[in-house]
Amino acid sequence: MNSRRKFIRKSALIGAGTALAPNLTYSMFDTNQNNKLNVALIGAGLRGTNHLENLLLRKDVNVTAVCDIDADRIAIAKDKIAKAGGKAPKTFGSNDLDYRNLLALKEVDAVIIATPWLWHVRMTVDAMKAGKYAGVEVSAANTMEECWDLVNVHEQTGNHMMILENVNYRRDIMAVLNMVKQNVFGELVHFRCGYQHDLRHVKFNDGKTAYGKGAEFGEKGISEARWRTEHSVKRNADVYPTHGVGPIAVMADINRGNRFVSMTSHATKGIGLHNYIVQVGGEDHPNTKVKFRQGDVITSTIDTANGETIIITHDCNLPRPYSLGFRVQGANGLWENDGDRIYIEGQSKEAHSWDADTEWLKKYDHPLWQKFGEYALDAGHGGMDFFVLNSFVESAKANIAPPLDAYDAAAWSAVTPLSEASIANNGEPQDFPDFTRGMWIKRQPYQWIKESY
Repeated sequence: MNSRRKFIRKSALIGAGTALAPNLTYSMFDTNQNNKLNVALIGAGLRGTNHLENLLLRKDVNVTAVCDIDADRIAIAKDKIAKAGGKAPKTFGSNDLDYRNLLALKEVDAVIIATPWLWHVRMTVDAMKAGKYAGVEVSAANTMEECWDLVNVHEQTGNHMMILENVNYRRDIMAVLNMVKQNVFGELVHFRCGYQHDLRHVKFNDGKTAYGKGAEFGEKGISEARWRTEHSVKRNADVYPTHGVGPIAVMADINRGNRFVSMTSHATKGIGLHNYIVQVGGEDHPNTKVKFRQGDVITSTIDTANGETIIITHDCNLPRPYSLGFRVQGANGLWENDGDRIYIEGQSKEAHSWDADTEWLKKYDHPLWQKFGEYALDAGHGGMDFFVLNSFVESAKANIAPPLDAYDAAAWSAVTPLSEASIANNGEPQDFPDFTRGMWIKRQPYQWIKESY
């Protein structure tokens, strides 16, 4: 048993997640095993299974139900629960709407939704209406109507939902957030971020391996290739903005003293996916005739109420190394993820010269990572998954607003429909809705930094 599993099973790590919520300390909640959170999983694919594995390491959680329309994924989930010593869950998946029968169960307190994007909002809305605490994978919403649905149902029911944006918990991101909160960069001026990730192998799959080099998608594909590619066929938009804009929004206090005001977007031509089909499937493959609407590189610029600008890039259909392209710039200096470099006026080693960011990030390592980092590293995605899941579980147990709430889910996800509208209108600026209905002026930023536990 690895160190993380030993720690969680024996010590029942509680409170690390709720340290990110307002007016809460790092004190530990009741760890009595009779006071468990009953969690259900809607969607047991690769991402859902990762959440399941982390849930099963906790002594304060019961996994009571699983829903997936793929019987093979249900079987995998049941096997993992059995091997972890858990009670067999109730299972659902006879049709697309069978998840509603899961939501009717009294033995479900909270649900984690890890399904294709088009189901995220309807499932999250149904969960809140059923009185369940909902955690939804990214992106949370696809259309402006769906963004408002998340906010409206949250306000109507008083029930909570959390967008499970794991990049907000990445170690370097939280260290830079620490620097922002301690005013190392001075008054903030400009940000860059995005999702720059060669996903051609995910969009197309021949069915032989989970991440093979096939030219098939839709019914002939497997995993994300069954549904993700259709978005590139039918939408010219930044369809996956939250990995980049989520962390930046927290640094800029969006919805909590600041807000997105307007956005413009532009798209390049789209040749990457066609070229990939030819490369792996040959010039005669039927999918070479598919017309893809999505531009290969989509660039959006957001203006904020406090005067900062944010550039967001979506670049997933061309060959390239992975990067989220973060840049955080203020009056005193800046940090750039690409190049792992930082410059702080008067503090960097040489004037007008970059420092490697290693020592800076170590100096400002977030207290949560300092305390719990060694137990998080094998949770998935370099440890981010440990913290985002813990934050969800602790918020649900206390039935309090999560650190990343319905207003955040709506604002971050709104980048998709707004970028689509701007691109369709030759880069015309699009007004950002105020999902807080004016309350952003008085809502306080989350206290992500504490001096003691």
